[in-house]
Amino acid sequence: MRRILLLLPTTSYRNSDFLAAAEALKIEIIGAADYCHQLAPHWGLTAIMSVHFDMPEQAAQTILQALACRPDAVLAVDDHGLELAALLNERLGLSGNRPEAVRRLRDKLEFRKLLNAHGYNCPEFHHLQDGADPAGLIPSLRFPVVVKARRLSASRGIIRADHAQQYLQAAIRVRAIQSKADRDAAGLGLVIESFVPGMEYALEGVLQNGRLKTLALFDKPDPLDGPYFEETLYVTPSRLAQETQKQIEHTVQDACRLAGLATGPVHAEMRLNGSGVWLLEIAARSIGGLCGRVLRHALGMSIEELILRQAMGESLPAFRGETSVAVMMIPIPRRGIYQGVRNLDLARKSPGITDIRITAEIGQIILPPPEGASYLGFIFARGANSMEAESVIRSAHRLLQFDIQPEFQVIES
Repeated sequence: MRRILLLLPTTSYRNSDFLAAAEALKIEIIGAADYCHQLAPHWGLTAIMSVHFDMPEQAAQTILQALACRPDAVLAVDDHGLELAALLNERLGLSGNRPEAVRRLRDKLEFRKLLNAHGYNCPEFHHLQDGADPAGLIPSLRFPVVVKARRLSASRGIIRADHAQQYLQAAIRVRAIQSKADRDAAGLGLVIESFVPGMEYALEGVLQNGRLKTLALFDKPDPLDGPYFEETLYVTPSRLAQETQKQIEHTVQDACRLAGLATGPVHAEMRLNGSGVWLLEIAARSIGGLCGRVLRHALGMSIEELILRQAMGESLPAFRGETSVAVMMIPIPRRGIYQGVRNLDLARKSPGITDIRITAEIGQIILPPPEGASYLGFIFARGANSMEAESVIRSAHRLLQFDIQPEFQVIES
């Protein structure tokens, strides 16, 4: 029986989708997870279910010692396990991306250096080293700037600053976010880069022997100008001219080659303005959250199934063509305790809505970016064209009324 070692972060939205795809394909899953190593033994879990994905060398050793049989492939569900998956594929002699390529793309500073060295559109950037006084960079900055944690995703630890005082406040805040979210925070420092104007887009694709196959190009119709950069709406097919879409595809393809990425899913984010394509990031994974479900009809299968098929060496299927669809990552309006949502059934019955999934749990503390990295849920829609799909999803979102209570109740005496 075919086997895949799957790295399953305990906080991922997508674990169940990957497991369902494996079951449909009759692929045995060897699961490895990042449960707390102190609690896991009390739950009866083996060592392979409590490895530190952010300590790949140590985690790889634990997993390799625990494997009873050699898998046919190793895959990570999302960002947290990418470097570990690459390392395991290398140690097991399996095909996959090299660890240094994955590491380079996860690091915003290294990615900027790569783009700059090869003549791509790249904002002016600086490395604010850990412990350095942020004020020391002020004479070199051209405002507005964006302060970024080096390895976080989902808009976490990213803040725009329009002047020096905002920059100083942002640097303190992002350092605090990074120190809580990244084990190696003390040695990373921050990236400070000039703000790039323009609308954002996202490319979803797969690499086969270094060649990029585009699955979808998404428009992001909501301006993402800061001060925080919570993503909300993705719509495809893109309304960009075909020539511009080809320019984006070529840029992503070439950047993947330079980074050393050769196989598997690719999710790229970019801005577009009069100077051309400005790559924001490229990740060796598919689109995050539950957003990939929006492509099921066009692909003829789930994106997780497509990824598993490719990992097993199967050829990619013929796609059914473009379908006008949209997905909204329901934004968190403010920090607090989630208590429920009203009008959910009404919104689900809206014409064009194909599904609404609320992923926040009642009683859960929720917080928006730049500290938060999750959403209230996801809305999926289909339309006769991209504009209609976007309109449908916005209308449904307006119907939803979320109950978010303060974390601490003020009692008046």
